Amino acid sequence: MDIPPDPSMIQIEFDCIRATQPIGDLYVATVPYKKLIMFTHFDVRRVVSAERDVERYLGIQRPVSRSRLADLEKYVNFQDATFPTSVIVAINDQEYVEYFSDTRKLILRNYRKNETSPSIAIRQLGRVIDGQHRIAGLEAFSGQHFDVSTTIFIGADIADQGHIFATVNLEQTKVNRSLVYDLYELAQTRSPQKSAHVVAVTLDRDSESPLYKRIKRLGIATQGRVFEPVSQATFVEGVLSHITSDAKADRDEMLRGVRLQKPTGDDRYKHVLRGLFIDGKDVEIIELFYNYFSAVERKWPTAWNARGQGEVLNRTNGVRALLRFFRTAYLKVAEPGDSVRTDRFFDRVFSGISLTDAQLTVENFGAGTSGEARLYRVLKGQEDL
Repeated sequence: MDIPPDPSMIQIEFDCIRATQPIGDLYVATVPYKKLIMFTHFDVRRVVSAERDVERYLGIQRPVSRSRLADLEKYVNFQDATFPTSVIVAINDQEYVEYFSDTRKLILRNYRKNETSPSIAIRQLGRVIDGQHRIAGLEAFSGQHFDVSTTIFIGADIADQGHIFATVNLEQTKVNRSLVYDLYELAQTRSPQKSAHVVAVTLDRDSESPLYKRIKRLGIATQGRVFEPVSQATFVEGVLSHITSDAKADRDEMLRGVRLQKPTGDDRYKHVLRGLFIDGKDVEIIELFYNYFSAVERKWPTAWNARGQGEVLNRTNGVRALLRFFRTAYLKVAEPGDSVRTDRFFDRVFSGISLTDAQLTVENFGAGTSGEARLYRVLKGQEDL
């Protein structure tokens, strides 16, 4: 959709250095977020449902995701928000751009040098090759300063833009979620993510733990181990579900020095370990999960220690179902926030479940989320085999 020229002449200036690469010159700039939005602005409502020119050229679709946009709109206002990698922008028409090598300034205009009135809308100057979610998210930024590292290609045609897009997006490797959680170990500030990570690591390292050497720490097989059926991300996210509904927001509050408020009333039953976390009782949380999975092993020793094909309980689906069931089991023997250290704490919960070792197979609990959901219902007594 064409946008008519602006009613007045606009000029945008920012610091910039020129770099020469095989594809040609590119410009690396530090652009204040408001200026970046001005010359790369796009209609988010339209782009959400329609592919952009670069993607159409490549024959793929990569529209703006509403859910990712909503996450970024929250993220940009976090205390530690950062976009360390560059947004990549292409400006087709060189006549609206001027670079001054002596001062290292790049000037963008909505008019050509000899024109006395605008001939383009300033918002149409920059085509976003990579970073559209970040730019759209910055529209919700409520702070004063957010400079964005920006790489600008000037005069690149659609074929060049397509090549750049493919290089940036089709050849990059997605960061493993387990590795992301593992990095929280390096954080100096407490957070739900770090505490949940500590639970996973402790149960994986303790030789007496029912999960000893069973958690795939970095999402890939650990050298020297033969049986790591559960990823760290799976386990950490299961623990987090009992602490918080928004781990990122909680971490941001803690970074700002704000003390989290304990839940009251019925809210205490949504995340049963939240009170313990807020009180800093990570050791008690570790003990709860240690005792919980020890009770699982005592109830179904054969299924828990089996390593053959077709087993369910000690694989991803089984552990996910057990982590979901933790809330139900905990509330049968305690009140939210209780710190109970009896090692046989959960045995009486599992003693009332008639499910046998022999029944914990893929024949009864299929692959995928449906199998996990069915096992969860059976544990809760909502479904019989």
